Amino acid sequence: RITRDSLALERTTLAMSCEPPVLIISEDDVWEIDSTTYADCGHFVDWDQFPSFTEERRSPSPQELPHSHKELKRMAREGHWAKRKNLRAEAYNNIIKNIGCRSGTPDASVYHDVSERLFGRRGIQDHPLPDFLDGCLPPAYCLNARGETAVKKVLICIGNQYPDITYSPSLPSVVALLLHFSEDEAECFERACRLISCIENHKCYVDQSFLAYEASCMTFGDLAKKYCQAGHKLITTSCENSSEIFSDWIMWIFGDLPFEYTIRIFDIFLLEGNKVLYRVALALLKHYRSHVDHEVTDVRTDIQDFVKNISHHLSVQKLLEKAFSIRLFSHKEIWLLQLANRKALSQRGITVMQPRQPAHMAINLLEFNSVIVTAQEMRVIWSWIPERFSLYPPVLLFSTMEHGYSLQRFYTHCEGFEPTVLLIKTTGEEVCGSFLSSDWNERRKCSGQVATYFGTGECFVFSVRPEMERHEWVVVKKPELVKSAPPSPCSRPRSYSNGSRVSTSPLRPSTPTLSSAPSSPSLFPNYLTVPGDGSCGRLSPFLSVRHFQLPTKTASMFMSGNNSGIIIGGGGGQALNIDADLNIGRTEHCETFDNPPLCEENFHIQHLEVWGCQNS
Repeated sequence: RITRDSLALERTTLAMSCEPPVLIISEDDVWEIDSTTYADCGHFVDWDQFPSFTEERRSPSPQELPHSHKELKRMAREGHWAKRKNLRAEAYNNIIKNIGCRSGTPDASVYHDVSERLFGRRGIQDHPLPDFLDGCLPPAYCLNARGETAVKKVLICIGNQYPDITYSPSLPSVVALLLHFSEDEAECFERACRLISCIENHKCYVDQSFLAYEASCMTFGDLAKKYCQAGHKLITTSCENSSEIFSDWIMWIFGDLPFEYTIRIFDIFLLEGNKVLYRVALALLKHYRSHVDHEVTDVRTDIQDFVKNISHHLSVQKLLEKAFSIRLFSHKEIWLLQLANRKALSQRGITVMQPRQPAHMAINLLEFNSVIVTAQEMRVIWSWIPERFSLYPPVLLFSTMEHGYSLQRFYTHCEGFEPTVLLIKTTGEEVCGSFLSSDWNERRKCSGQVATYFGTGECFVFSVRPEMERHEWVVVKKPELVKSAPPSPCSRPRSYSNGSRVSTSPLRPSTPTLSSAPSSPSLFPNYLTVPGDGSCGRLSPFLSVRHFQLPTKTASMFMSGNNSGIIIGGGGGQALNIDADLNIGRTEHCETFDNPPLCEENFHIQHLEVWGCQNS
């Protein structure tokens, strides 16, 4: 249950994360490089356990750090300081020193005061570890006994200074990795605090609440669905609770990878934020799926074992090359997706401060009942829809078995719900359908009898039998078709509300729902009003059609309906066309989804169902 205090805390956390940064570093900025040699770092490390790096690099390692941020990022990606602990320590110092963070961020002097107060008369054994560890012990990596104790002390002091951190599985790993290359505990504490207090736009280093952590896991699931479809399908079809596996993604990197891999990823993470973690986790999942050539009974354990033994398959440099070959969304778009997932979780009842519990796919195999698909087939379909909706169990809105073959009754029972899943079973025993992101009530906003298309880029069509296959919006599959549109002079910060129609007529405000498509006034209703980077095809598919500058309208014909029937997809044909009697249908290739016919082209409907998401 969300309390008034937890809501206030969440609003405060979001507001603080959106404050203007103290310092913004661009690609071409020149940094002030500290010339400290850091010869004294490393006394917390057991160097006998520290791995020796033997990988060859294309160019020799420089003896000092460059002043260009772009050059520093290139060095980190290529591993130029992997063999030189002093250069790495110097890099960590300068990278973290240049991070924009909140005023009043605790520094080394605060650590001396707090540690003296906490540990001056009582030993560390008298102090429990912070609750945000959730009872887990910090990782040791290559630390010696002194280093392991130091990590606990730093975490206890962080808990003292940041009582609003309620859940943070990655923070102990971040502190332990920093300590390997810190001169003392106070320096490690100050560096960790700067990462925690980062306020740079769309950059985050550590999740600080259960809500933020679950949103990150959902975001990884969404990214896996787009960038690693084979791995996503393996997980969702093989596991009863696939979200538990997606929730492991951060620990694949900080808990399962060998240390020499983790520390190289950490080098880049300090420069680029959590986007690199998503990249590496996706690369691991893609490579795991390509090596699975047998039936797996325990996918979760099998992935963990694969990651632990990754050195048998890929060097760390090859892994990073695969990670950076993935054309991922921008920091801003990932940030928007995380915010949408946070909103969905909040509406589900997940709060900032809450005991750990998995947000799982809500298809009950015993209770689910449909005359068209089995519970297992519905689980696969449910895994295809955006994860912020799959949190909710499906609820039957309309069925020809119960409500009859009437288009008007179809509209009556489906209006007021979004999104919906349409399922069709033909008299030839074939099954197909579509995921529809917008309320069928949108059709009423069109004047006259001419059907107008509406919906968003999250719509897709699919077949279930004889083959299970999904066909997404063509823009998702071919992002080169679009470019981000120019910003409007009337642009302002966006809020989340309903998706919009394709119509270029002025849009009327609508009641906010679980849909996360942003909307705001614009002089160009078909254009994105959030200032973008101008890069081609890099906007998230949960945004409305007006966020894209499309070459033709046929690329955005998602859904349409009037008294004569309903149409899904358009341009050169229709993916689905159902008549007013819900009796006869037709399917063919269309430009919106670039799909083949979903079943026999001309078919008769045996059963039709519409399912919504039960907001309990």
